Amino acid sequence: MRIIAGINRGRKINAPKNLPVRPTTDKAKESIFNIIGNSYDFSKISVLDLFSGTGNISYEFASRGVKNITCVDQNIKCYNFIKSNCKKLILDFKLIKSEAYKFLTKNKMSFDIIFADPPYNFKMVEYEKITNYIFEKKVLNNFGILIVEHSKKTNLENLKNYKETRKYGDCFFSFFKL
Repeated sequence: MRIIAGINRGRKINAPKNLPVRPTTDKAKESIFNIIGNSYDFSKISVLDLFSGTGNISYEFASRGVKNITCVDQNIKCYNFIKSNCKKLILDFKLIKSEAYKFLTKNKMSFDIIFADPPYNFKMVEYEKITNYIFEKKVLNNFGILIVEHSKKTNLENLKNYKETRKYGDCFFSFFKL
């Protein structure tokens, strides 16, 4: 995987084979950033990367000027990989090793963009639980956006605050707003 824009543009991030992840493809990532880049001043927003995995999305946000990034992943190998890359890239992420829902229930911060990339075998009840909690507890700021990456087998259009789904290759992204 590589960082596609910003100050670290072109920089490759090589994830070890033993990480239990499937990083968002460069094509899909570029498309998502084209959409949100027109709506936000990256230097003034806060981002939550739930199910961070390799940190791929967070590195892209940081490269584009986001200063306030929180990464949450429960896997210690993913946590350590992101921590290592933060040192290499001189990034100051708030890195939290936690299960996503547990983090959300203890969290006191709110964010402008929340990117969630749960495992593709996530159950509908789990998607609903997390999206409902984000909106009910105001984890997402009023003009913020929640982006959920999922497989083609998952249909999130019946969840509250759903706006649209876009497909990029084998990646599907559902967008939620107040």
